[in-house]
Amino acid sequence: MATHHRPLHALLGGGAVADVLLWRRRNVSAAAVAGATVVWFLFERAGYSLPSVLSNAVLLLVVILFFWAKSASLLNRPLPPLPNLEVSDVVVEKAADRALVWINKLLAVGHDIAIKRDRTVFIQVILALWVVSCVGMLFNFFTLIYIGVILSLLVPPFYERFQDLVDEKVGLAHKVLSRHFDTIISKTGQPSKQKKAE
Repeated sequence: MATHHRPLHALLGGGAVADVLLWRRRNVSAAAVAGATVVWFLFERAGYSLPSVLSNAVLLLVVILFFWAKSASLLNRPLPPLPNLEVSDVVVEKAADRALVWINKLLAVGHDIAIKRDRTVFIQVILALWVVSCVGMLFNFFTLIYIGVILSLLVPPFYERFQDLVDEKVGLAHKVLSRHFDTIISKTGQPSKQKKAE
């Protein structure tokens, strides 16, 4: 059984997000579940599409701001408070740096498969893509996002409550899957643990 050096709240960031994910702010967590359910219902069951909802929301916002500005000038009231509506260079650079890290990781995996002929990485990628394909055939995109949001709000408190039992069972499952994975690798003719010589 693995021992943890930090509590789950600290592993989740230790701030407001961790409080919401662990249901320490019950109203906000319940609102997140309700909001995700409403959005999922609008897109999946009511038949709305994302472009129509976005365009209607922006249209409503523009109409409200226009009439607010017109009525403010007629009634000698202050104009609507609008922030500076532009994206700063710092935000773009941070996003580009994060995207660069992920792109380089993907390219490194492709390099390991194509150039180094790493069967372990190849089989892991094949299995991951197969699982994504199977899940994608069962659910559409918005349903997958909805399931992800609901699981992200339900799994952390469950794990926090039953951490020892979950760690024991996951450790056992990891041993079994590792044994099967080593069997698959050994049948393909490559040792399961290679020493990297660079």
